[in-house]
Amino acid sequence: MSDSLEALLSKGDHALKRGDTLVAMVQFEMAHAIDPKPAVKAKLAYCLARERKQYQQAMTLCREALEAEPDNPDHYYQLSRVYLVAGHKNKAIKSLRKGLKFRRHQPIIDELNRLGYRRPPIFTALPRDHVLNRAAGVLFAKLGSR
Repeated sequence: MSDSLEALLSKGDHALKRGDTLVAMVQFEMAHAIDPKPAVKAKLAYCLARERKQYQQAMTLCREALEAEPDNPDHYYQLSRVYLVAGHKNKAIKSLRKGLKFRRHQPIIDELNRLGYRRPPIFTALPRDHVLNRAAGVLFAKLGSR
């Protein structure tokens, strides 16, 4: 790995940790042009989703990273972040859980804790998103008995 590529990745990672996805996106785009590694694709995907709202392209990049390295939990973490930005919370949770099966990854654990736990549905014989479960859940939450 060349020094310029290492510098780009380092700057991108630091910007991503600070929450500055625009700077991180620029760094990861340049790094991707030099060497399109799976880790770069996954991080670039999150930045694209966050900054440019290019959800389909971001999901495609994450899937490419997962095809190259299917046992890397960080790729599942980045995919879940793309799903969250796109508004697909259920898919994000599934992605996080799938990534956690490979090995303990602290960012995944932190994200799952941040998203919280869901109570079981009121009517367990019905799907969670069934009208009765949703209405009963809202009603019981307002009454304070749930």
